[in-house]
Amino acid sequence: MADRQGGFEDKAVKSDHEGHRDRLRRRFREHGEAGFADYELLEILLFSALPRRDTKPIAKALIKRFGSFSGVLSAPRARLKEISGVGDTTIDTLKVAQAAAKRFARGEVDDRKPLSSWSKVIDYIRTAMAFSDVEEFRILFLDKRNGLIADEVQQTGTVDHTPVYPREIIRRALELSATAVILVHNHPSGDPTPSNADIQMTRQIVEIAKPLGVEVHDHIIVGREGQVSFRGLQLL
Repeated sequence: MADRQGGFEDKAVKSDHEGHRDRLRRRFREHGEAGFADYELLEILLFSALPRRDTKPIAKALIKRFGSFSGVLSAPRARLKEISGVGDTTIDTLKVAQAAAKRFARGEVDDRKPLSSWSKVIDYIRTAMAFSDVEEFRILFLDKRNGLIADEVQQTGTVDHTPVYPREIIRRALELSATAVILVHNHPSGDPTPSNADIQMTRQIVEIAKPLGVEVHDHIIVGREGQVSFRGLQLL
């Protein structure tokens, strides 16, 4: 009798679980992502990875640990595995979603299309770098119409430092026949405020670039708390 009763309870739990999934899917179909909390979007994302599990507690645990939907997608694999119920299949699902977001944002500033929308550039940069746990130094190489020739990560460093070699940056710009560059790097601390070293390094790049006909359009620093533009701060 106990086994039979347990079986009835399992079926009831399964029914409630499936009903919850159906309701979330229906809301998403009818209204899109508007009105969804971050953990609810994560729930839906994890449905395929965990077809027999209640994804709500896992989604809530992920948001609690990493702070936001974007923070979860960009979290290192090793840290994601620290969350109970999160295994390789779940992590693969999260990383595919992160890659898709980057690919979509990258498409908005596609090769050789003039960078007419600054907001799209910022969206792409934030998607690609804002939540990284190590510093990266990225360069957008532009032609004379401000079309994107190349987008390259030049250096990857530690949690608070990335080695930057100004002459290598300008050498690469000349190789690509770029007439302008946008410098970008992230602050894993979250605070995008430029340091004195950031300012000095940028001025050094400008000094080397200008005589060779390469303009530094901007230097953008991104972090979880936002982004800053050197040109906007009148540092260029």
